[in-house]
Amino acid sequence: MPVVYKEVKLDHGYRMDLLVENKVVIEIKTVEALTDVHTAQVLTYLKLGNFKLGLLINFHVSMLKHGIRRVIN
Repeated sequence: MPVVYKEVKLDHGYRMDLLVENKVVIEIKTVEALTDVHTAQVLTYLKLGNFKLGLLINFHVSMLKHGIRRVIN
């Protein structure tokens, strides 16, 4: 995702893990526990891309359903 500021496009933008159907941002992690920093990262992608829904998925859990967090902008 490029960063544009006052009509200047920066080469180093943000890198989302996945974008599904140009609607859903998916951020994948493998950490002990999801923190507010991870949620803030997804919210940043949602706001910059004008998306409404994001999924934060942590694969470092015993059951995958316990590692999914829904984020809405």
